[in-house]
Amino acid sequence: MSLIKSISGIRGTIGGNVGNNLTPPDVVKFTAAYATWLTSGRKKKTTPKVVVGRDGRMSGAMVQGLVNATLSGMGIDVIDLNLSTTPTVEMAVKLLCADGGIIITASHNPREWNALKLLNARGEFISEEEGRTILDIASSDAYLFAGVDKLGNIEQHNQMLNLHIEHILKNKWVDLKAIAAADFSVVIDAINSTGAEAVPALLRALGVEKITVLNGEINGKFAHNPEPLPENLVELSREVVRAKADIGIAVDPDVDRLCFVCEDGSMFGEEYTLVAVADYVLERQKGNTVSNLSSTRALKDITLMHGGEYFSSAVGEVNVVNKMKEVNAVIGGEGNGGIIVPDLHYGRDALIGIALFLSHLAKRGTGAKKLRSSYPDYFISKNKIALEPGTNVQEVFDRIKRKYKNNPINTEDGLKIEFDNDWVHLRTSNTEPIIRIYSESSFETTAQNIAHRLMKDIQEAMIATI
Repeated sequence: MSLIKSISGIRGTIGGNVGNNLTPPDVVKFTAAYATWLTSGRKKKTTPKVVVGRDGRMSGAMVQGLVNATLSGMGIDVIDLNLSTTPTVEMAVKLLCADGGIIITASHNPREWNALKLLNARGEFISEEEGRTILDIASSDAYLFAGVDKLGNIEQHNQMLNLHIEHILKNKWVDLKAIAAADFSVVIDAINSTGAEAVPALLRALGVEKITVLNGEINGKFAHNPEPLPENLVELSREVVRAKADIGIAVDPDVDRLCFVCEDGSMFGEEYTLVAVADYVLERQKGNTVSNLSSTRALKDITLMHGGEYFSSAVGEVNVVNKMKEVNAVIGGEGNGGIIVPDLHYGRDALIGIALFLSHLAKRGTGAKKLRSSYPDYFISKNKIALEPGTNVQEVFDRIKRKYKNNPINTEDGLKIEFDNDWVHLRTSNTEPIIRIYSESSFETTAQNIAHRLMKDIQEAMIATI
């Protein structure tokens, strides 16, 4: 498995050969390159500080030990959050006035994967240009390690989750009284990672007392595929029905993606996580919204209904954030269940998403099933095709572009083709060696048929380019 280097960080499988997987030398190399970039041209006279946290993966402690030691060896002080969440690390960089942050997580990838997610001094993901600079440094091994008198210190910080939750509770649209009065019964699928600590702590702070946690042991031995998709949430769905709970909550291992299960065990739909939260916010604060090109058009419908303007961006959190800043969006995110609330911080955050969703549900005084039925009904078919090494993806896309030249086409991020009110988006993944195929229609079978047609087109184009 080759290392994947993208705006989503340095990602790979643990073990194997150096340079082809995320091995210890690779971890040290890219951490040192990040540290070199971080300190280059720095004018502050104080010792630079970097926040480091990790999800519950089996390899997490090993990788974090390497990261911490490398940063110290580069003369950087480390603020070690140990087990944490991606949004908590992002918040910590801002609140602790650090120079950057590293999150050790491969998000939704299976347990054999891990990654380094790199943050700037604002607690946001580094830009594509900054990422290229770091990769150039790594390829040339151009680092300067500190002498013995200049080694950085490693300091443990165990209160950051509490600070993160405190800031969520202070958000002007989080209604603690309404949530407490609703007396929700909640089931959580914590997927054997840090959500097992973070989500119950948040719920208790919100006044929720009836909490059941599935897969709550933080051991990284994921009980199922960790991506919060319907086929992976069968256990959660069954437990919601069995326990007669009001809502089921699923997060990914680093707690930046969020989806819900309705009281009857049906899926609220990860695409509709952002739609529902945006609806709640826009009822109270008029403004613009942003989501990526692979997200449901329901967000646009809701935004226009509330008198705002909707904008799309390329896939990737940093792209969504940049567009949100450009258009001064009041809320945004990605259709994979990623909620970005700029009043809190510019990062996907399942915890603020939970607090706002429960506020919405409580104030509506209705069940999750009825709330979901109040939104425009679109169906997204999500598929993927594995990429063989050496595949010329651009040539594949060019062939498909020529085939559909009479349709409206957007090439900002891969290839998005419109068919009247339906669409399909083809793009290479930032996190896996695959092409993702997302299609949407008002009819489920139509969305699936569009996806299958384009998957066949891709396979034929791949054969033709060999």
